[in-house]
Amino acid sequence: MKTVAVFCGSGNGSDPVYRNEARALGEALAANGLDLVYGGATVGCMGAVADAVLAAGGRAIGVIPRKLVDVEIAHDRLTELHVVDTMHERKAMMAERADGFIALPGGTGTLEEWFEVFTWAQLGYHRKPCALLNVNRYYDPLLSLFDHMIGQGFMKEPYKRLIVTDRDPEALIRKLQTYEADYAPKWG
Repeated sequence: MKTVAVFCGSGNGSDPVYRNEARALGEALAANGLDLVYGGATVGCMGAVADAVLAAGGRAIGVIPRKLVDVEIAHDRLTELHVVDTMHERKAMMAERADGFIALPGGTGTLEEWFEVFTWAQLGYHRKPCALLNVNRYYDPLLSLFDHMIGQGFMKEPYKRLIVTDRDPEALIRKLQTYEADYAPKWG
């Protein structure tokens, strides 16, 4: 594993723990020799994770749509910054460059980005780990929703095992580094 895509908010959230853990994740990525690819912003948790990677001597690669350069405030001190035309291009470039994916707490954009790569894993398009950094138990309701989906017959039990979770950035990275996909065919 060389590069990890991190999906997270351009806001800080309502509790300082979210920004603090974004910084801790950035430090952990750099300490483990992992490059960051992310949404390219300097604000919120996005900026916090990138700044921490850079401060620790790591590489931070940003991918930002032209329309969001001023809205999310494109980071001007990254190792690489790619300005693309659309969100689709952003997600495709991040997915192509990443060997694994982590979602920090965030809003609908964070979830949409993470769910896309998780769906691809379910369908067998890739065997890269899809992780949730469960800061402040943020993703507990989502993990319960997966159980509900399984119980209602809309998701297979093995797909939940594709989700890597932890509350600690270092522990989560260790899990990503030892991850082995347990792919189960969707139909049949």
